[in-house]
Amino acid sequence: MKALKVLAALLLLGLLEVPSVRAAGEISDLLDQAVASPQRSPAYKARDRYRHPQETLLFFGLRPEMHVVEVWPGAGYYTEILAPILRTRGRYYAAHYYVDDRSSAYFREARQAFQQKLSKEPALYDRIVVTALQAPEHVAAAPKESIDLVLTFRNVHNWMAAGNDQAMFRAFYDVLKPAGILGVVEHRARDGTTPEDMKRSGYITEAYVIELAQKAGFKVAARSEINANARDTKNYSAGVWTLPPTLRLGNVDRDKYMAIGESDRMTLKFVKP
Repeated sequence: MKALKVLAALLLLGLLEVPSVRAAGEISDLLDQAVASPQRSPAYKARDRYRHPQETLLFFGLRPEMHVVEVWPGAGYYTEILAPILRTRGRYYAAHYYVDDRSSAYFREARQAFQQKLSKEPALYDRIVVTALQAPEHVAAAPKESIDLVLTFRNVHNWMAAGNDQAMFRAFYDVLKPAGILGVVEHRARDGTTPEDMKRSGYITEAYVIELAQKAGFKVAARSEINANARDTKNYSAGVWTLPPTLRLGNVDRDKYMAIGESDRMTLKFVKP
């Protein structure tokens, strides 16, 4: 029911193409069921009020028959929602960290933890295709031009810091079909923030993300304020990691940062011509 109300609001605002009534009702029901599922982590459910998964996935146009790549799914917040929706008629590629003997301990441990998560719920996760993406060297996230929707949540700052952000966006473009969609959620910096401050803080300007996408060949399709947070002042000594869920400063002003909540985020939808 919640997802159906969100869908109606997005259609009214002109942020979605008009689907058939049957298709709209189906994806709304599937999203409601997946988000409310008892198989989801309670810790992840607690983050829904900041991350708005139903609204976000509706905005990006998710459908159960799609082939979808989620880039760097981390510990699996969105995996728990996407996997059951796509399991029967679609396909879900989890393009995780590329790991080898030279990889950081963080990457190796995160990838291992993700695989362990999948193995504990085979009835739910048995059809997930786990790949790796670390452009420009490792770009086999999915077969070229086979994907309907690429999703990335709060990752662009990592690629900017590593210097491979443009290569990653080119990799997204390559796996998408013509008319395929790229959905990006990212911590949002104030307009005019310098590249040095973006790298330091973890907040990226919308203009920078749009430039990355356009240089890769994408066109802007729509923007949304679904994941905006006006309480986020973006001026913390430890950058975006000051806020939950990281809370890098520990108990220092913890109540203050919990009251702010998770970061202010852009939600951008791009299309491959």
